[in-house]
Amino acid sequence: MIDPSEPLETQLERQGKIIEALMQRAARENDVGRSAYSLFQSAIALQGEVWEKTKHLEQVLDTLGQASNRLKNSEFALEQTERNLADALDAMEGGFALFTGDALEICNAQFRNMVPGICEKIVTGISIADYFEALDGCPQVITKGASLNKASAGNTRDDAGSAKYPSVFGLKNDRWFQITQKRTSPRKTALLSTEITNIVLQNRIEKDQLIDKQSVFLKAAFEHISQGVCTFSPSGSLILRNERFRKLLRLPVTLVRKGTPLGQILAFFARHELAAETGASIEEEFLAAIAPDREGIDRKVRLTSGDILNIGIHRLPDTGLIMNVIDFTAEAQMTDVLEKRVGERTRELTEANERLQRQHEEQIRIDDQLRQAKERAEEAVSSKTRFFAAASHDLLQPVNAAKLLISTMTESTSEKVVAETVSRLERSFKSIESLLHALLDISRLDSTGTELSLSTFNIGELLSTVQRDCRQLAEEKGIRLDIVPSSIWVRSDQRYLVRSVQNLIVNGIQYTQEGRVLAGCRRKGPNVVIEVWDTGIGISKKDQKRIFNEFTRAAPDSAGVGMGLGLSIVDRACRRLNHSVNVRSKPGVGSVFSISIPICDAPAVTENSENTALPRVPGAMDVIVLIVENNPDVMFATARQIESWGGSVLTAASTKEALTCVRELGMPPDIILADYQLDGDDNGIKTIVELRRATKTDIPAIMITANREEDLAEQSRAHGFTILTKPVELSRLRPLIDWETRQLNAG
Repeated sequence: MIDPSEPLETQLERQGKIIEALMQRAARENDVGRSAYSLFQSAIALQGEVWEKTKHLEQVLDTLGQASNRLKNSEFALEQTERNLADALDAMEGGFALFTGDALEICNAQFRNMVPGICEKIVTGISIADYFEALDGCPQVITKGASLNKASAGNTRDDAGSAKYPSVFGLKNDRWFQITQKRTSPRKTALLSTEITNIVLQNRIEKDQLIDKQSVFLKAAFEHISQGVCTFSPSGSLILRNERFRKLLRLPVTLVRKGTPLGQILAFFARHELAAETGASIEEEFLAAIAPDREGIDRKVRLTSGDILNIGIHRLPDTGLIMNVIDFTAEAQMTDVLEKRVGERTRELTEANERLQRQHEEQIRIDDQLRQAKERAEEAVSSKTRFFAAASHDLLQPVNAAKLLISTMTESTSEKVVAETVSRLERSFKSIESLLHALLDISRLDSTGTELSLSTFNIGELLSTVQRDCRQLAEEKGIRLDIVPSSIWVRSDQRYLVRSVQNLIVNGIQYTQEGRVLAGCRRKGPNVVIEVWDTGIGISKKDQKRIFNEFTRAAPDSAGVGMGLGLSIVDRACRRLNHSVNVRSKPGVGSVFSISIPICDAPAVTENSENTALPRVPGAMDVIVLIVENNPDVMFATARQIESWGGSVLTAASTKEALTCVRELGMPPDIILADYQLDGDDNGIKTIVELRRATKTDIPAIMITANREEDLAEQSRAHGFTILTKPVELSRLRPLIDWETRQLNAG
């Protein structure tokens, strides 16, 4: 019946009405004659309810009293906070105003009294726009227009959506303020005003001081520059000048005072310093050039004293004038001197040109003679190259035959006297062979038409081949020859590189009386360096370059150590191959020769090479060998050597005879030994191909030739035969025949 949420006055009023209704009900019950017990019972019940309601009413009144106390405390705290906020705002150095929803809620005295003329307009509820409008309309404010344009301010918004207003303004009493606008919450904006009068005055003082200093600097610069400089106002009156200006124009001091007209200065200068016939015209020219519609003038004038001045008058941005005067006397004199020198040099060059023309004509004649001489020399070199190419086969043929015969004699002779003679004969032929190879190598290296045959090969196999070739020479001298194994692959011309390393090792053996010769490789970046060490006599510093010349020995008094061509061949070959050659040596200790070669990757398949290490098979040779050779002596010597090894020999001088021999034999031979160059257009390649076709058998073949061209090497790879160069080394021929025939039997 009573709502606890209703005000206490309403609840008390309703409780009174309820009590009154209950009392009226009790009175009515008495009127209808209820019993005393019933009346008493009703009174007790009514009294209980009255006590309950009274208790509830007391609780409500107590709650109302507590709420009233809390309300009074809150009002006191609010008043205290407002007093503290007002005190804090008044204590602030600057002005502060808080706007809620664009309406002023609170501000301090500094903000209200900042501009005396608008104090009464700054009241609670004023908007920011109205405040700035009042500020803009105040007569005390001196910064207006663009700085306090409320239209532009009202149309400009910052990132938060609030209007942007001017931040700095001044008053007529030279006081300056800065207003900063801050958004404190979505609906509240704070304006902070700070007086910046001291900062503005300090900046003004510093600006004046800077201007004064700049003026001093400018005046000092004016006085110390080499040019004469003078500035004039738009009306033509002198403002600032330096002493150099007065001295160059020869003006009196009274004429260069501030305010002197430019026309008066020009008139004095033209009348006193210029020739009479040119002074008036020059004055008119300058006066016309400084008219308002003209940009100015630059003019060189010659004074009566002979000096030359360059006078320039130009407009300044403020429509004033600047006049600069430069002394060109020294430059003009230098120009005259230079012109005189140029004239003299021109005459000298003309004479020199005539001499050069005559020399050129003479040079043309000499060049023509040199060209003809060069053509004759090239023809001679070409003829020499063709001669050596053609002669190499014929020169090596008898040497090859002699070596084979000497080898046969060595194996078949048992008498000591004859064996010694044969041994001496063998050494003599080795010397002949070595000298012949050296001459042929030098000829090929000097020939411009000789092409290099570059290939990829294992440097270790090359060193092993050289070791086998030089072992006998080292053993005869009692020198220890060691080779350090290597698995590095290089790209070079194998023939010339073998010859170069062989010459270095032979050279080391020849000039070493006791000790050892060591050859091996060192990696050095992308290259490998082949080094040949010896413990020989050594080479002095002055001889280390000379030894690479032809017919030069490290020890000229040494006998029996070659013709001095080995190192010359090494130098020529390595220069053609672009390999660097170096030598380190100390007399009495030994020498180290080195060749640097680029390293390359090993190929998937090793190239076929005559230098491949082959095992020597002991015992008799049980094979049929077909020898195709057009030189009877070489054929005889080769046949005797093969027969001494136990082989059966068939001989033929041409491809036709070889085919006849095979047909008569009725079976293919076990191996073919063919010379490359046969009679006419016949050759060993044709012989090998025809025999294989006739027998329908891939007969093993060895080509024995003095030809070292790359084309022949390509043919050997294409047709599957091995090449041995003349003169043939028997230490290679026997194991190569065994290896080739064994490969056939294994297949």
